[in-house]
Amino acid sequence: MKIGVLSDTHIEDLGFGINFLSELVCGPLAGVDVVLHAGDIVHPDLLDCFEQKPVLAVRGNCDLDSPGLPTKRIFEAAGFRIGLIHGWGNPVAVANHVLTEFSTEQLDALIFGHSHYPLCRRLDDMLLFNPGSALDRRGAPFHSVGILTLGDRVDGQILNLDTGFNANPDLQGVLL
Repeated sequence: MKIGVLSDTHIEDLGFGINFLSELVCGPLAGVDVVLHAGDIVHPDLLDCFEQKPVLAVRGNCDLDSPGLPTKRIFEAAGFRIGLIHGWGNPVAVANHVLTEFSTEQLDALIFGHSHYPLCRRLDDMLLFNPGSALDRRGAPFHSVGILTLGDRVDGQILNLDTGFNANPDLQGVLL
């Protein structure tokens, strides 16, 4: 199973957003079974724009018009438990914040956003994953989205949108 992962798209213009997200789903995220969005969607109608793919999302700090979205969730896919949250606070500390939020849970992967900085790091048996931002780098080295592959374990790849979707499975990102 393959899962496309986005965060921090910050799209306010619905027309632009529909076109941009359609290009992602037909390009770097082609072939994914499900799309995850780790918050800061901004325009809530954009969750309906993923070419009929199921979408799971959480509310970010900029998603004021999406009170129906949970702030965090845990779901199961292909026998794996995956946590999804946006995150908060200083971008350097956001990974620690989200780890604390799920500290009592047994997860195979924890997906988050907020920092706009891509991260793909294994912590023991859990994958800690931030896809970065496809539209707003905010100091990150490139615009990015992510792919999770669920096989024997959950593996992640960060896709660099600035260089033709080159995958980097070992991007360490912000230090914990």
